[in-house]
Amino acid sequence: MALFSSVDDARAKLASTGYLADQAVATTVFLADALTKPILVEGPAGTGKTELAKAVAQATGARLVRLQCYEGLDEARALYEWNYRKQLLRIQGGTGGWDALQEDIFGPDYLLERPLLAAIRGSEPTVLLIDETDKADVEIEGLLLELLSDYQVTVPELGTVRAEQVPFVVLTSNASRELSEALKRRCLYLHADYPSAERERQIVLTRVPAASAELADQVVRAVRALRGLELRKPPSVAESIDWARTVLAIGAPGLDDATAAATLGVVLKHPSDQARAREALSLRR
Repeated sequence: MALFSSVDDARAKLASTGYLADQAVATTVFLADALTKPILVEGPAGTGKTELAKAVAQATGARLVRLQCYEGLDEARALYEWNYRKQLLRIQGGTGGWDALQEDIFGPDYLLERPLLAAIRGSEPTVLLIDETDKADVEIEGLLLELLSDYQVTVPELGTVRAEQVPFVVLTSNASRELSEALKRRCLYLHADYPSAERERQIVLTRVPAASAELADQVVRAVRALRGLELRKPPSVAESIDWARTVLAIGAPGLDDATAAATLGVVLKHPSDQARAREALSLRR
């Protein structure tokens, strides 16, 4: 069953969650659904890559399954593992011989699903988010190739598990390392970057309805100035939203220099970045 009937439908449904997609994003989301292809969203941290998967799930009422990648992630954490404690209890109290016992303890009742297998075995609409794929070791890519080629995974004790309903798959990458060409070939590609000033103002106003147009403009101008500096971690769109909420929460008339200096920790999380911003923008505590 298709999640989106057209590009315009995809755009409207995403907008209903507060995610304002441009034409390229809406088109890619629609095609991913229509062609049952994964989306690889690549770009700097804080550009809404993870939020896209969450918005698709929220907009369509689908279940969101997330695999957070990290160095050292293995198949047991990504795909499945056996419930060894439950197996041991079964063996200790087992009857009927080893062959029967072995067939029992390696059955579905003893299987612990991890995100990839859970997404494949689900019978309801599912969005599978494989987050920060570039942080995982290259061996995990081999596992993903089978999953994304045929939407199936192999469990040696149970055989091949095929998707009852193909999940909508979003892979994100901060481009800390180059992903394999084989993995990229299986995906639609979407480059995520910081939005234009006008679109970011629209996002702030959508996500913070109590904010005035003037406050949204002040926040966006300040954030874009910060992104122009050589910072360890430039502020994301989410932090623009948080800054607008912060100004409202403290009852400030707007984001003037004093308010910006007092609340800089909302958008910059490294002392060196804060020091550089204070110097460059002449902000005083």
